[in-house]
Amino acid sequence: MPVTTRSSQPPTPQDPETLPAETASAETPSERTPAAPGEPDDGGNPIGNPTETAEAPETDKPAKLVEPGKPTPATEPGEATEPGKSTTEPTESGEPNEPAEPTEAAEDTVAGEDAVAADAGEGGEDAVAGEGGEDAEVVAPRGVRARVSYWRGWRGRYPRAARVVWWAATIASLLLVFGALSLPNRLFALHLSRFVRLPGEAIIGAAALLALPRRPRVALAALAGAALGALTILNVLDMQFVEYLGRPFDLVLDWILLDDAQSYVADSMGGTVALAATIGLIILVVLIMAVMALATVRLSGILVRDTRRATRGTLIAGTVWITCSVLGVQFAGLPVASDQVVNSLTSEARRVRATLQDEATFGKVARSDTFGATPAAQLVPDLRGKDVIFAFIESYGRSAVEDPGMAPGVDETLATSTAALTKAGFSAKSGWLTSATYGGSSWLGHSTTLSGLWVDTQQRYRTVMASDHLSLTKAFQKTGAWDTVGIMPGVQKGWPEQKFYGLDKVYNAFQMGYQGPKFSWSTMPDQYALEAFQRLEHGRTDRDKPLMSEIILTSSHQPWAPIPKMVGWDELGDGSVFEDIQADGEKASDVIADSDKSKKEYGRSIQYSVTALTQWLERYGTDDTVLVFLGDHQPISRVSGNNASRDVPVSIVAKDPKVLDKIAAWNWTDGLKPAHDAPVWKMSSFRDRFLKAYGSTPHPTTG
Repeated sequence: MPVTTRSSQPPTPQDPETLPAETASAETPSERTPAAPGEPDDGGNPIGNPTETAEAPETDKPAKLVEPGKPTPATEPGEATEPGKSTTEPTESGEPNEPAEPTEAAEDTVAGEDAVAADAGEGGEDAVAGEGGEDAEVVAPRGVRARVSYWRGWRGRYPRAARVVWWAATIASLLLVFGALSLPNRLFALHLSRFVRLPGEAIIGAAALLALPRRPRVALAALAGAALGALTILNVLDMQFVEYLGRPFDLVLDWILLDDAQSYVADSMGGTVALAATIGLIILVVLIMAVMALATVRLSGILVRDTRRATRGTLIAGTVWITCSVLGVQFAGLPVASDQVVNSLTSEARRVRATLQDEATFGKVARSDTFGATPAAQLVPDLRGKDVIFAFIESYGRSAVEDPGMAPGVDETLATSTAALTKAGFSAKSGWLTSATYGGSSWLGHSTTLSGLWVDTQQRYRTVMASDHLSLTKAFQKTGAWDTVGIMPGVQKGWPEQKFYGLDKVYNAFQMGYQGPKFSWSTMPDQYALEAFQRLEHGRTDRDKPLMSEIILTSSHQPWAPIPKMVGWDELGDGSVFEDIQADGEKASDVIADSDKSKKEYGRSIQYSVTALTQWLERYGTDDTVLVFLGDHQPISRVSGNNASRDVPVSIVAKDPKVLDKIAAWNWTDGLKPAHDAPVWKMSSFRDRFLKAYGSTPHPTTG
């Protein structure tokens, strides 16, 4: 690199661009910028060892030093510029011209990219200061001064540690980028073979970066890294949504569910844990995107170090990718030529487009109603005078009845309850409904059952709730022959859905007089909620109309710990009796982290909820009571399995034989446990089948 000598007064603190002259060292103008510590130079020697001093290039003449007070001589005509000798012409004031702007490699060096390198230690200082007496000084270009200052740091003092850090950062960057390019969006697909494929996106990215100058290259690398970070976050969201809800994350609709998730954590594990988890997740998201951006920028800097080799390697990799793709070469059952990112982005784009199209299409469907114009007198005439109850048991799915790990206990409870109800004079028939949701979002199952529409997204739910579509429960209200009430222990804030469901009155978590402990997410045990229903509404003797009720039972809501136990119905009081039961139960944090425990406790929770409901019916049911109860969805895949159906049991129980005779054509199974091959209907078909079975006359409206 060029070194300029000039005569001047001794340096002062006000002249930061001068360095004390000690020894003179120079590079030939053709010398390349050395590599970073730990990276071998072209000769194979690692750079950054202070004990290895590069030999100065041989010259025909020694470097000239200018005595104080004399101007720097210009190169004589015809005299070749010697290595190590400055060719900078003095200005009229005797000051040297500014050195030429650094090349791209030099800019990378000053910017602190991986191309930055210079010998560390004493040699670094000697390369700047020249020997020529006290009054002689050597002025280095800015890039050289920056490098010398840089290498006076810890890297110069600890070259081996610097080498380890350099390689560790480079390897980590490679793993992060290639891992993000290969990451699947399903937990069951997360295995090592996914990460030993050749990502086509990496080859295209390398080609694009090689074709760009420095600043656009750095900008593109940073943007691509941030995008990879965002895609990684989206893949993780897909994994969790498939695990908990049986479907991928919806970029348009599902952001609101993140707030519900935060509320669930707060209710299950406490507000402090929820706040810490929220802050941690925000920090993690920022870190993922920032680290991915830094990793891609680092790799881009290494890539352009030797563009010839990098271009050759990119062409070879591209040829291998195309060959493997054409020939269908596979490893561990997966294509070697990977296009995971392209596939993920394509799928996301399709889902977004489908969501946007569905909003308009479903709005028209919601405005059409088979019973929308049916006169009040022609709605459910065959149930007049009956107290009709629609009860949903949280997460009560086919797996509870048929999975070998859970079914024995649940089936025994169903058999015992069937026998007890039969002894009390009740009969039951049961079948299967395929839920519109899975693992969570219970309100989608409730609205699908009662609206007769397939409500499987949050957008559809909002559309239905804002419509005049006739819900099954509202049909009873429309007749004017029933009082309608809702028992909602899971509702802890305003609930505008009350209007759609046609409920004259709703009791939320704070309106049933409960003073006992919460059971994780569930605000109160099902037994207490049912007793409150009896005390507040069903047991009233001053009523002049029968009662239609919608009850949501919550004790079987995940995380299934702690679980209540049945107590004497006369001992319930204000719920304080559950204090010791709650304290002795399993901790939610222990059950959530253990799949086997989750299955066991889930099964126990279903047994509890079914027992509480059927015992209430035995105790308080009358000749005019009609109970319809069902599950809203299957439990999460960690409990039900990756390939579980979306089926849930549904049962109708009554003392009056005419009630069950009306559904004889449904071919449902006698008792509370549906047979494996019992009829399976879509949950959205239940409303119309029920209305027709009990005498309702269709009068359609169209959208």
